[in-house]
Amino acid sequence: MSKKKILIVDDDQDLLRALHLRLKASGYDTIFASDGYTATKMANQGKPDLIILDLGLPLGDGFVVMDRMKDFITVGLTPVIVLTARDPESCKQRALDAGAVAFFQKPADNDELLAAIKKALDNAFP
Repeated sequence: MSKKKILIVDDDQDLLRALHLRLKASGYDTIFASDGYTATKMANQGKPDLIILDLGLPLGDGFVVMDRMKDFITVGLTPVIVLTARDPESCKQRALDAGAVAFFQKPADNDELLAAIKKALDNAFP
C-alpha cells in the first residue's frame, strides 16, 4: 500500500517543518503551500489524500480555499482538517459547514491531530 499524501497549508514555516516531521515519522508523505492561491493549485495538481488547512492565509483564506476546491473533481471530496489560531467560537462551525471534517486550534495536541488524520483517511473515498 502506498503512503498517503497530506497537503499542509500554513504560512508559518516553522509549523510546516514541525508538521512535516511529525507526519513523516507517522508514515505519511507531505506537500506544502503557504498561501491560498498555491494551496488551491497544489490541491488540484498534487492530488493529496488529505489537507491540513490554516484559515489565516495570504492570497485567499482557508474558507476561500475550501470553496475553490469544491469546483475541482480531483479534490472536491478530499478531507480537510482545519488547524488554525483563529477563535473557535467564530470559526469552528463555519469551517465544519464549509466541509472540514475536523477543527483544531493551534497549538493542537499531536496525538489528537494524528487520530483525526487517521480517522479522516480511513473514512475517505478511495
